[in-house]
Amino acid sequence: MEQRLSNTESFPNQKQDDVIIDCSKEEAVAVAVAAAEEPPVTQKPKRVATLDAFRGLTIVLMILVDDAGGAYSRIDHSPWNGCTLADFVMPFFLFIVGVAIALAFKKIPSIKQAAKKICVRTVKLVFWGLILQGGYSHAPDDLQYGVDIKHIRWCGILQRIALVYFVVAMIEAFATIGRPRVILDDGHISIFTAYRWQWIGGFAAMVIYVITTYALYVPDWSFSVLDADKQLQHYTVVCGVRGHLGPACNAVGHVDRRVWGVNHLYAYPVWSRLKDCTFSSPNDGPLRNDAPSWCLAPFEPEGLLSSVSAIVSGTIGVHYGHVLIHFKAHSQRLKQWMAMGLGCFVIGIILHFTNAIPINKQLYSLSYVCFTAGAAGIVFSGFYILIDVWGFRKPFLFLEWIGMNAMLVFVMAAQGIFAAFINGWYYKAPENSLVHWIQKHVFINVWHSRKLGTLLYVIFAEIAFWGIVAGILHKLGVYWKL
Repeated sequence: MEQRLSNTESFPNQKQDDVIIDCSKEEAVAVAVAAAEEPPVTQKPKRVATLDAFRGLTIVLMILVDDAGGAYSRIDHSPWNGCTLADFVMPFFLFIVGVAIALAFKKIPSIKQAAKKICVRTVKLVFWGLILQGGYSHAPDDLQYGVDIKHIRWCGILQRIALVYFVVAMIEAFATIGRPRVILDDGHISIFTAYRWQWIGGFAAMVIYVITTYALYVPDWSFSVLDADKQLQHYTVVCGVRGHLGPACNAVGHVDRRVWGVNHLYAYPVWSRLKDCTFSSPNDGPLRNDAPSWCLAPFEPEGLLSSVSAIVSGTIGVHYGHVLIHFKAHSQRLKQWMAMGLGCFVIGIILHFTNAIPINKQLYSLSYVCFTAGAAGIVFSGFYILIDVWGFRKPFLFLEWIGMNAMLVFVMAAQGIFAAFINGWYYKAPENSLVHWIQKHVFINVWHSRKLGTLLYVIFAEIAFWGIVAGILHKLGVYWKL
């Protein structure tokens, strides 16, 4: 923990930079003349509260879908094609990462300093990702720690954020630091041409993803799992195809199996809730007797090739940050933002419903990128109208507080570290802990419903609790940042 001395740029843990707006050409001349006649006056730039509120919303969504998704499968991740509430979390994260990156480097004088900062932060994100999702931490219910290196999961949420952050931030740093100040004309396209290298980088990432997904040959592959009797069973999945977008034989999974190894992938993929695997679909349930072997197979939802596609989500977020910097009028910002958001949203819907490219979070398909980035832009614009234009800030203060201390809430709540600590103090049996007692007696038994009780527990004992904690830490000026 440390006292915040200045705003910095990182996801998911830091308070956003204040925004300094560029002037138009005519205004720049007027400012220069006035500066020659009058002494300079130091004025603190106005803070854009939407940035923290949107980041806080994303953390809240993650807690909700992670801890209540098991009770309500409709908000849990889609088993394959389609998009549910949980499927918006990752692209929302990457979107706000991009916005932050656009605001990050205006105070850094050299590319060398920026590159060092980017590399250090990337390493920190990967480190925490391995600790929290690599298998070392078994929070919140398993009172143990440690990981078998033979089966460590190399990928995860923070690792994907690290990759996207590194690529997008490096492009932004090399394209902007030390270059002349960008002056835009009144045209809608000028902001795209002014930051063409950022868009070229995003386009290159998508081209790599599309070509690999549709052109790479996927051979047959094998895996092993332990059965109910702890006996190792071996299975083979027959593929021998190209451009397949189904669960078993897609190029996204093939790349991860080749790069990381099948033992290092996520062992409980959501495709096990498909109708091909269980009669309980879309809920979890026992496997069908005639379920294909791949229903038991591992798959990495935050894998390498899908993370290359995710770079585009960060690139679109960078564009929103550039708009925030260069356009000072609310109407100008909203015109740019809504045009981009609605455009991406419509493209994603068209690609999905024409069956050209299905919306698929596990593959991080092009339609999924467009659909979720468009939704992020629309929600961000809506927050901006409510909070920064109309001034309805108080109803969203708890989101701001969580957004200012997002890394703390992510680790302690979304990853269950705090709940695991409380569970470590129990009476006679691990099930007799304070967390389990509250879940059972204050929520589930009172409402006579495990589903509703679980949902209310997540809302009040997790989200509301951490909103209060984050608010107290904000008043004390205490933040956790990488």
